[in-house]
Amino acid sequence: TVNCLDQHVEKSPNRVALIWEKDEPGTAVHVTYRELLDLTCRFANTLKKYGIQKGDRVAIYMSVSPLSVAAMLACARIGAVHTVVFAGFSAESLAGRILDSGCKAVITYNQGVRGGRIIELKTTVDEAVKNCPSVKHVFVAQRTDNKVQMGDRDIPLEEEMTKADSVCTPESMDSEDVLFMLYTSGSTGKPKGIVHTQAGYLLYAALTHKYVFDYQQGDVFGCVADIGWITGHSYVVYGPLCNGATSVLFESTPVYPDPGRYWEMVQRLKINQFYGAPTAIRLLLNYGEEWVKKYDRSSLRILGSVGEPINKEAWQWFYQVVGEGRCTLVDTWWQTETGGICIAPRPSEEKAEIVPAMAMRPFFGIVPVLMDENGEVIEGNDVSGALCIAQPWPGMARTIHGDHQRFIDAYFKTYPGYYFTGDGAYRSQNGYYQITGRMDDIINISGHRLGTAEIEDAMADHPEVPETAVVGYPHKIKGEGAFAFIVLKEQTAHADHIKEELKTIVASKIAKYAVPDHILVVKRLPKTRSGKIMRRLLRKVVTEQSSNMGDVTTLDDPSVVKEILDAYQKYKEKSSS
Repeated sequence: TVNCLDQHVEKSPNRVALIWEKDEPGTAVHVTYRELLDLTCRFANTLKKYGIQKGDRVAIYMSVSPLSVAAMLACARIGAVHTVVFAGFSAESLAGRILDSGCKAVITYNQGVRGGRIIELKTTVDEAVKNCPSVKHVFVAQRTDNKVQMGDRDIPLEEEMTKADSVCTPESMDSEDVLFMLYTSGSTGKPKGIVHTQAGYLLYAALTHKYVFDYQQGDVFGCVADIGWITGHSYVVYGPLCNGATSVLFESTPVYPDPGRYWEMVQRLKINQFYGAPTAIRLLLNYGEEWVKKYDRSSLRILGSVGEPINKEAWQWFYQVVGEGRCTLVDTWWQTETGGICIAPRPSEEKAEIVPAMAMRPFFGIVPVLMDENGEVIEGNDVSGALCIAQPWPGMARTIHGDHQRFIDAYFKTYPGYYFTGDGAYRSQNGYYQITGRMDDIINISGHRLGTAEIEDAMADHPEVPETAVVGYPHKIKGEGAFAFIVLKEQTAHADHIKEELKTIVASKIAKYAVPDHILVVKRLPKTRSGKIMRRLLRKVVTEQSSNMGDVTTLDDPSVVKEILDAYQKYKEKSSS
């Protein structure tokens, strides 16, 4: 926090640190570096008063706001480890993360506001902490005027902060002490708590923010990500604040109150860099150009894309319509595990070419390599393979909380001596990198990474559903959607009822965005003789490449393929009618 706050307060205390674009249209709140330091210190002293110490874990379940940023910085100031949980996650998802990390406290709002709707945050926290004995206190801030029930462990945050001292001496931390944990999906099992440390992470977030986005003093940096994701950590909070920037906090949605929201905000706040997800661009593209052209976007200099590969159509629309063909568009590739941007078109030589929909150039110190199936490095250009990184870099994750072996297995075992990203990539004739997508059972829904195993595990809780298999399929707006194949115990008449129940289960166990778009009932799933489900075949069915099924000799009973294809055709005909 000294790097993010104190150093700037000394030099320019009245510089604006945060502009909070609240959900209510046209209501922006400006917070200076001095005010943010004051807020952070009062917050930190309040946490200390209730027994939070260096090394303790604290869960933050809040929507984007100056107070949620102060919550992160207050933890950092006293050496506590924050784990921010996206405020769209269910009580069960929240409880799982609290239990895994052993959180001593939770910080939340009475309610959240998004797209004009109220989100019951405190109620969700209450349900989550019922089964979390490690949680001693729940700090509750007020986002709305509505009263919520307060119990024995609940503490009204603002009341306490008013009484707290506005000076808090920062804890002295080692460069490799933990700064935060953030949970992300793996291809199997429960989400893993990725651990980032102090010095390397902050250095890498600050440098990538400065050089990829050509950040200049006085710019207004607009990253519209939620703080619940790594993008919000690195490019809403830590990177921009370390560089003394003015960072926009976006609480709303791209279509509230109408599809002009982003661009009206760009005009009003005079935003210079706009960093967002392809899924939002694809959504807005459907509403047409007039919503963009209605507003003055002349302040924009750099556009950025993050969270998933951007398709050419969305890239062109973003570049030509939003950026008027005059803004640099950086398609950035990185992961929760990398801490910051690893491959992007900038920095580069001045005016160097940018190829649409390509991440292109590795950042300083990043050494990408492509590997073949035999674990050999692929040399030369115009080649594809598994994307690995050959040398350590400051922002890389250090471990998975409580399970270092899983960390080793997931990232360093497949290709010994290299960090395996889990992504496939193509290296062009000119030596530029293009990310081609995941190489494992992970899908990317609206920029949210989700292991298909997590959806399967949730659905498996239904007593009528002994077996499930989930695969990703291309979705026009979300990038990918989830398609579920299920086997029912009895050939029951109320399959539709069960499908609805399954959707409810997935929403309550994970989150609404994880709910499959399609659920198809089949008699059985395609399995190998050893009982492994061949998801590859299911992917071919839903992407309609059934003429090219590849090798099916390892199937226990190859006739299952025709069975599933017939069921899929019937389902499709029924859906379209």
